Amino acid sequence: MRHTARPAYVGGMLIAEDLLLLLYDDQTGKPITGAPGLDFSLAGAVLIELTLQQKLDITTEGKAGRLRVLDGAPTGDPILDERLSYVIDKPGKKPKDQIKPLSKHLRNQLLARLAQRGVLEADQGKVLGLFPVTRWPAKDARHEMEVRTQLEGVLRQGLAPDQRTAALIALLSALNVVPKVITDAVDNRALKQRAKEIADSDWAAAAVKKAVAEVQAAVTAAIVVSATAGASAGG
Repeated sequence: MRHTARPAYVGGMLIAEDLLLLLYDDQTGKPITGAPGLDFSLAGAVLIELTLQQKLDITTEGKAGRLRVLDGAPTGDPILDERLSYVIDKPGKKPKDQIKPLSKHLRNQLLARLAQRGVLEADQGKVLGLFPVTRWPAKDARHEMEVRTQLEGVLRQGLAPDQRTAALIALLSALNVVPKVITDAVDNRALKQRAKEIADSDWAAAAVKKAVAEVQAAVTAAIVVSATAGASAGG
């Protein structure tokens, strides 16, 4: 009797999960970019997801640029619902003020779930034979390859992006890691410019586009603030 291969995961992936897969090396299981940018971008991805699901919006009148809850009902995804509840309890905040608290524990939650789904493998080891460390190499890269194929189609072949792909590109552009994800591009400058054009283009409804722009700015601002604080502490 012939059996069809069972997918490595059940249900759809979050944008944050797609982003995390792109930001971890499949072989070494190490991130290709550091904290806090990686963690802040994951939180940004969650805000974008909630906006796409019409749970959140960005205000344009009165106190503009604030997070507004449109629908506080649970999404059914525990990771999203935990962050949605946080926004509901802290109303009227700007995305840049929510990125850091929303990023708390988020990366570990996403990594653990991807490992549970069989997409990543939790590889336990020790640094210098003493300090425990976990690497997250790919176990089943089929979904990630689909995401990469969509990214390359948009960034290298000029195809029009769907909302999720455009959101990913916007976040990767904010992190300045597009050439680290699309590694075989001939002209990295042109690749980065194409990514910026996508991020700035009218690829989504105005409300979603504004949310992405606010999240991009919030991620960038949060990285700068953390870097400045770190420099001051080390000075």
